[in-house]
Amino acid sequence: MREAVALAGATVTELVGDRADDWDLAGELPRDVLRKLAEAGLLAAQIPARYGGPGWNSTDSGEFTAEVGSLCGSLRSVMTAQGMAAWTIERLGDPAQATRLLPRLVSGDTAAVAFSEEQAGSDLSAMTTSVTVDGSALTLTGRKTWVTAACYADFLLVVARMGAEGAVVVVPRTAPGVQVHRIGDPLGCRAAGHAHVWLDEVRLPLDHLLGGGRQPLPLLVTTALAYGRMSVAWGCVGMLRACLAAAVEHAGSRRQFGRPLGDHQLVARHVADLWAGEQIATRACEHASRCWDADADDLGAAVVLAKYVSAQHAAAGAAAAVQVLASAGTRDGHVVARAYRDAKLMEIIEGSSEMCQLMLAGHALSRR
Repeated sequence: MREAVALAGATVTELVGDRADDWDLAGELPRDVLRKLAEAGLLAAQIPARYGGPGWNSTDSGEFTAEVGSLCGSLRSVMTAQGMAAWTIERLGDPAQATRLLPRLVSGDTAAVAFSEEQAGSDLSAMTTSVTVDGSALTLTGRKTWVTAACYADFLLVVARMGAEGAVVVVPRTAPGVQVHRIGDPLGCRAAGHAHVWLDEVRLPLDHLLGGGRQPLPLLVTTALAYGRMSVAWGCVGMLRACLAAAVEHAGSRRQFGRPLGDHQLVARHVADLWAGEQIATRACEHASRCWDADADDLGAAVVLAKYVSAQHAAAGAAAAVQVLASAGTRDGHVVARAYRDAKLMEIIEGSSEMCQLMLAGHALSRR
C-alpha cells in the first residue's frame, strides 16, 4: 500500500508542478487535472475496491491528503468534497445507490456536499431547505451557501429537511431548477470552486433520496463532517510541511549581519515553533486515523481534536512562515502567502475552532 501512496504522490506532484500559484490567482483548477485524478480514484481514495476504488485506509489516505495539501490547498479542498460525498453515499445509501453512484466517483465524475445555509451552519434547527415526496417523485427547494467544489461537481448531495427529520438528496447539477453561483475572490482556497447553490422546486425520481430519507439531521451532517474534518486536518499537516520547508530554505540561505538568518535566535524560534506545530498536528492526525480504521469508541473526539489542533497550528505556522520570509513571502500566490490565507479558512470550515472547543469540552465533561 505504501508503494501505491508514493506513486499517487508522484502522480499528483507531476500534475500540479509549479502551477498552484497560477491556479490560485486565476481562481480555477483545470478540469483535465480533476478528471485525471478522479479517473485514478485519487479524489476519494477510501472508496472500497468492490466499487472500483483504491480502498485505502484512513492513514494512507491521510498521508496522501497531506501531500496534496502541501502542493495546493484548493485541490485538496476538492478532494475533501469528493471524499465527503463518497463517505456519505457509502454510509447512508442503500446497496443499489452505492453500486450506482460510487463507481462514478472513481471513473471521472466529481461531487460536492451542500449543507450550510445563510442562517444555518452549525445551527441545524435553522435549516430551511426542504424535500417533499409525491408518489414516485420528490421536490427539493432551498438555498445552500459556501458549497466547496460545487462549480466542478457533476452532482451534489444536498442535506434537507424532510418533515421533522432529515434527508440527503442526490442532485444532478444539470437538473432543472438548479443554479450554481460561483463565489468570487474568497479569502483562501480560491480555486476550490466555492459556490452558492439555489434549488427551485427541483423534481427528481424517488431513488435520488439516499437510504429513503427520514434520518436525524444531526446524523446526516455529522456523517459528512467526520470525513471532512479528517481530510481538512491532514491537509493542514501538508500546509505546515510546505511552510516549514519554505521557512527552512529561506532562513538557511538568506544572510543578515554576516550570518544566516536562521542563526538569529528570534528567527530560529519561529522555525522551531513551525516544526513543533507540524509534529503535533501529524501525531494528532495519525491517532485519529488509527481510531478511524479501528472504528474506536472515541473516534468522534479524536477526529474533532485532529481538526482543531491541525487548523490552529496551520494558521499559526503559516503566519510564522510569512514572518520568516518577510517580503519574500508576501507576494500573492507564493506558497506561504497561499497557506496564510488558506489556513484561516481551515479554522472555520467543517466546524469552526469555537465549535470544536465546545465539542471537545463536552467530550471531556462526559467522562467525569
